[in-house]
Amino acid sequence: MTLGLRAVPENHMTHFKDFGLAEPIAAAIADEGYTTPTPIQTQAIPIVMQGGDVLGIAQTGTGKTLSFAAPLLDRLVTQPRALTPKGTRMLVLAPTRELARQIADSFETYGRKLRLSVQCVFGGVKINKQIRGMQRGCDVLVATPGRLLDLVEQRAVALDQVEVLVLDEADQMLDLGFIHALRKVQKLVPAERQTLFFSATMPKAISELAAGFLTDPKRVSVTPVASTAERVEQSVLFIGQKQKPALLAHLLRGPSVRRVLVFSRTKHGADRLVRQLGKVDIDAVAIHGNKSQNQRTRALEAFRSGKAWVLIATDIAARGIDIDGLSHVINFDLPNVPEQYVHRIGRTGRAGAAGVAISLVAPDERAYLRDIEKLTRQSVPVADMPDGFVPPAPIDTSPEPAEKPRRRRRGASSRPGGERSGGKSGPPRRRRRRRGQGPGQGGGEGRGAAAN
Repeated sequence: MTLGLRAVPENHMTHFKDFGLAEPIAAAIADEGYTTPTPIQTQAIPIVMQGGDVLGIAQTGTGKTLSFAAPLLDRLVTQPRALTPKGTRMLVLAPTRELARQIADSFETYGRKLRLSVQCVFGGVKINKQIRGMQRGCDVLVATPGRLLDLVEQRAVALDQVEVLVLDEADQMLDLGFIHALRKVQKLVPAERQTLFFSATMPKAISELAAGFLTDPKRVSVTPVASTAERVEQSVLFIGQKQKPALLAHLLRGPSVRRVLVFSRTKHGADRLVRQLGKVDIDAVAIHGNKSQNQRTRALEAFRSGKAWVLIATDIAARGIDIDGLSHVINFDLPNVPEQYVHRIGRTGRAGAAGVAISLVAPDERAYLRDIEKLTRQSVPVADMPDGFVPPAPIDTSPEPAEKPRRRRRGASSRPGGERSGGKSGPPRRRRRRRGQGPGQGGGEGRGAAAN
């Protein structure tokens, strides 16, 4: 089955008041300081208000959440209905705990002038509180797929009254192995419903998944994944892998550095960087799949409040997290999937501000850099070593290895972005034992409910 997409007509919505949103919602949006809608909001809000299905291609930071939250809240105002025990009118699925919580917060923020019930459920925390929260039902349920199905199996959630289904970051849900969970949810919700499907990329697998969920959708698209933000100043520094921590510490002490997001390819690498930076009096916190939900929440709160000004993250843990005021994004490790580079650097240079993205490239990562430049169709400028940096050993500028580093296939046993369930490489016997672990025993973000 292929998607029959209708073109979105040109519109001239230049102010949020032009949408005709219910007054309490428009007022809440204005209170947040928003007056002019973003391109995705301009395209999507009228379609959602008219009850149509939407296939949205948009990256994090484009205003995507408000593009569906505002019109869905408007529906709750204009078409009020009593809550049904354990039921919900609107179901929003998200791939990670952080994104689910962020979406729920957005509904509560823009709906704070309404009598609104929002529940957010995800794994990694005790389920009993979530069961109690759903006893009376809710207007909006935001969930990760694994925990949602856990609640359904315990008969704590009923999906037969869902009027609107939203799938956010669908490509990331497939990367995390949620395809079977999404198919189950599809069978549990009513066939007659409105569906909003958002993804940062649209490969064949995502297009086929969307075709099963959507009916005569309109396609809205902003900022193609191959495009990098013009406001972001990009550069690469070639350096040996062992010398990267010293260079990172030097860069973090730069006068223009205020709040920095550092990307590590692995969970253990992120923890190791926190320890290394701590030894030179740089406060950093890490988030990744091996952290408990409480640890991740505390780390993000410390970063947002300024107690820690360096956040080290893996791609999976950082996906969907919206952090204001990032001056720099530093790729300590280059991603082995080039689209991730675009997602990463797009987290700085938002809201009209300038941003800086610096990539530290070891000799065996140059093939990844070539993939990135091929995708973005532009060369990333090579910068000189910063003034005052004295490497702990001569910088390795040897040519890249003859054999190109192998890129992992999406959906393979290794995690997207390099997050492995087993962590560090070990002796063969240990590696076999870790691969034999059951779901959830590795402690990371992987497949099914364990990824929540």
